[in-house]
Amino acid sequence: MQPIIECVPNFSEGSDLQLIRQITDQVESVDGVRLLNVDPGKATNRTVVTFVGHPDAVIEAAFRAIQKAGELIDMSKHKGEHPRMGATDVCPLIPIAGITMEETAAFAQKLAKRVGEELSIPVYLYEAAQPDKSRNNLSVIRAGEYEGFFKKIKEPQWKPDYGPAEFDAKRGGTVIGARDFLVAYNVNLNTTSTRRANAVAFDVREAGRNVVINGEKVNQPGSLKSVKAIGWFIEEYGVAQISMNLTNINITPLHIAFDEVCKKADARGIRVTGSELVGLVPLKSLTDAGRYFLRKQKRSTGVSEKELIKIAVKSMGLDELGPFKSEERIIEYMLRLPADSKLVNMNLSAFADETASESPAPGGGSISAYVGALGVSLATMVANLSSHKKGWDERWEEFSDWAEKGEALKNELIRLVDADTKAFNKIMEAFALPKSSEAEKAIRTQAIQEATRFAIDIPFQVMQASFKSLEVIKAMAETGNPNSVSDAGVGALCARAAVMGAFMNVRINAAGYPDKEFVEEIVSKGKEIEQKTIALEQEILKVVNDKIGL
Repeated sequence: MQPIIECVPNFSEGSDLQLIRQITDQVESVDGVRLLNVDPGKATNRTVVTFVGHPDAVIEAAFRAIQKAGELIDMSKHKGEHPRMGATDVCPLIPIAGITMEETAAFAQKLAKRVGEELSIPVYLYEAAQPDKSRNNLSVIRAGEYEGFFKKIKEPQWKPDYGPAEFDAKRGGTVIGARDFLVAYNVNLNTTSTRRANAVAFDVREAGRNVVINGEKVNQPGSLKSVKAIGWFIEEYGVAQISMNLTNINITPLHIAFDEVCKKADARGIRVTGSELVGLVPLKSLTDAGRYFLRKQKRSTGVSEKELIKIAVKSMGLDELGPFKSEERIIEYMLRLPADSKLVNMNLSAFADETASESPAPGGGSISAYVGALGVSLATMVANLSSHKKGWDERWEEFSDWAEKGEALKNELIRLVDADTKAFNKIMEAFALPKSSEAEKAIRTQAIQEATRFAIDIPFQVMQASFKSLEVIKAMAETGNPNSVSDAGVGALCARAAVMGAFMNVRINAAGYPDKEFVEEIVSKGKEIEQKTIALEQEILKVVNDKIGL
């Protein structure tokens, strides 16, 4: 896997869109970098930019953006609600795939060194990139902000890690580091009071507040771990907010932070009216939130990803201050390539037309995967109907669990629709490789074998997922809403067709594969799955036909 890192620099300009565009143009000028999101804020006078790519390309793009920001932004004239100390206030690198935190920290140090030496900007390292743990906290480094750093930078303990120990009046200073994925999240309140917003922020943030007990100053921690928070007034919206950084969403996820702010605000006579995300968020944060709020309603959580996101957005009021566009806010959606889901993004007529065309793909493997997805979708529908059936309230969780299993299998089979066509295309590409020399022939042969192995594996995965779906289908035929038993029966027919169709593709692709031991093993496993599928389908159809009775 190619290493991928994310970079989320914060620039101290949130109003001049033309100026911001000049900075982001520098990011896009580097090959191998994808600009994912640009999120300007007028009240904070700050823009959060998100881009990803290979580490070498990312730090080149970050360097160019930092250089351009220093040319365009005059910190001596900057005003904004958010704490800041420079034109490029902070520039974190985040490991996404194929790279460790330690390796990411080394890239952050490399970027910091170059910024300090080539641009003569004072640079401080933070989080994982900072070896001195006494100065690795961003809020501690930034304390005093831009105005206080002219004096602070002269103190021996605050000598920059790179660059001159002179504070640049125009460009300020920059903090560069490596950290885990952080979610910047603001909760809106029905008050204009910064003091009251801060009181709620101190209630929830891990650092809490200092209080005097029996004449002694002691720290009273807040209720949420791995959360930083402050209160501020946003003139642009006319409301106060709790501005939070969720530094470990595995410890405090989005929905827990939201609910806790609601609880603490309510205790102080304040209402939460909605919230907003700054920058991007992992898909799991929103799907987990959707499940959380559905469970609170005692509703089935086995619904589509799209529906979970919708529930999360509405429950937390993420669209209060503006439309919430999931395709622009969820990092996985920003990273996905259109070619990876070409078929499943077609409408039904277009998919049928594509299948019927003279193109050999999509073929039987993709169709088998889609038929399997339809089969388990029917079972999932029965589970959801059963979960919401009047008089079955005490069983909602049982059916919700079945619906979740069905939804997961449906998503896997949907993924395999395009994966099977991709596998076929890989074989065609391998056969098209040159073969004019012995070396080229060897490379071509190896490519054909690797592509064929992939083309065997994909339909075998279809077999496995479709067979697993029969467990859900059988349970719904036996215990689900009796008015929908025929739907479970149709689901069983689809699952059997998917297994048998996929097995044909396994065998035809394996026919010319030279590793005979592997072929024998995969075909043996396939026959076993096929036989078990046929037997299980008959059991399900008996249950269905007995219940129908005619």
